[in-house]
Amino acid sequence: MSTAEKAGAAASAGPHTNREILFNAFDMNCVAHQSPGLWRHPEDRARDYNTLGYWTHLAQTLEKGLFDGLFIADVLGPYSVYGGTSEAAVRTGAQTPVNDPFLLVSAMAAVTEHLGFGVTAGTAYEHPYPFARRLATLDHLTGGRVGWNVVTGYLPSAAQNMGQDDQMEHDERYDHADEYLDVVYKLLEKSWEEDAVVYDKASGVFADPAKVHDIAHEGTWFKVPGHAVTEPSVQRTPVIYQAGASTRGRAFAGKHAEAVFINSPTKELAAATVKKIRQAVAEAGRDPYDVKIFAMQTVVTGATDEDARAKYDDLAQYVDPLGGLVLMSGWMGIDLSRYELDEPIGDVESNAIQSTVETFQKASGTDEEWTVRKLAEWVGIGGFGPVIVGGGESAARQLADWADETDVDGFNLAYHITPGTFEDIVEFVVPQLQRLGRYKTAYTDGTLRHKLFGAGDRVKPTHRAAQVTLG
Repeated sequence: MSTAEKAGAAASAGPHTNREILFNAFDMNCVAHQSPGLWRHPEDRARDYNTLGYWTHLAQTLEKGLFDGLFIADVLGPYSVYGGTSEAAVRTGAQTPVNDPFLLVSAMAAVTEHLGFGVTAGTAYEHPYPFARRLATLDHLTGGRVGWNVVTGYLPSAAQNMGQDDQMEHDERYDHADEYLDVVYKLLEKSWEEDAVVYDKASGVFADPAKVHDIAHEGTWFKVPGHAVTEPSVQRTPVIYQAGASTRGRAFAGKHAEAVFINSPTKELAAATVKKIRQAVAEAGRDPYDVKIFAMQTVVTGATDEDARAKYDDLAQYVDPLGGLVLMSGWMGIDLSRYELDEPIGDVESNAIQSTVETFQKASGTDEEWTVRKLAEWVGIGGFGPVIVGGGESAARQLADWADETDVDGFNLAYHITPGTFEDIVEFVVPQLQRLGRYKTAYTDGTLRHKLFGAGDRVKPTHRAAQVTLG
């Protein structure tokens, strides 16, 4: 089948139903990730984000629930679109302060055996040579349980704090990232041959220099003449995650991604996004199901539906509208401080806002008039993504329905309070999904890539990382 035929088949194929559902926990090394204000809840422990104990306990909880991974978001700069300053972000704790996600992984890996770690890092502000070493180091230390969530950046404050006036233009950021990944691939995949390390004590030869190659890369943005300073790790290249939803972002995913994170508040929007992503993967000459797609989802659950609803009502009183508007302004690039909280959204002259509200109306099942405050409150529990409220059985069935109707492979589960959200999912939802035959009952041995695809530790031959050449 030609590439065009594959793309057409991917576009027209229906969802693959009744697959085993994958779970990532969605967290960030900060106090207020997707649910601003809920750090004030008496049961929330997000304030402990800057302690190892928080992260090791979370990792062990997730492994108990057979989660596939912990997906750690990151930003390199405060949210400063709202009001033109970072003041509101600092005041509300909206993803500010935020610590480095990479430094968490070794500690969590030491107290777990199977849990994977998808770590976010941008391509705009760090040279790929030292970054490739950091990736390889973590892959060695975790026994091949690391993934890299590739981002190109979206906050102007990050660019400015790195000495630039603003970010590169949108599509140029992806062109730059394409070359960045090629450098990383050359270093991790091609620089050291598989048998370069001989470890011969008798001869005193640790590695054969004839099997260690300079990559001789000279491109538009990077010049890297030498070879990698790390020997090959279990996966060589960690699993590549990506989350770009634009046309250019999907093309980037088609070439590079092995797992894609989407954030759509309705099934209809999610299904359309999944279809486009799988088509982009096919157009890149790969099997459209060589990518695992995770949809963001927040689950409020308990022993019964009544318990779950009571929890939701309790959470709602801690929502911080200001924090919600800080995040929404950053995500959409629109300064919502220019509008009164109780101003009807129809008065906000922005096509982006209008389309967002229409989306939320569909998700909430109401066509009542929306105000800026209502928009902020909606974001207050679960961010931009959908929220499921129900007992373990109800939540499990809703997740299964989402998977079957949208063709996603699994979910990035955001928290409302932490670690309580994840503890509830492990206790109430996972057993019900297992009862439905939709969730694993034991881990597969091996690396993160092998766990996800069952096809070994290394990238598939159709992946860009396997196809780069030196020079």
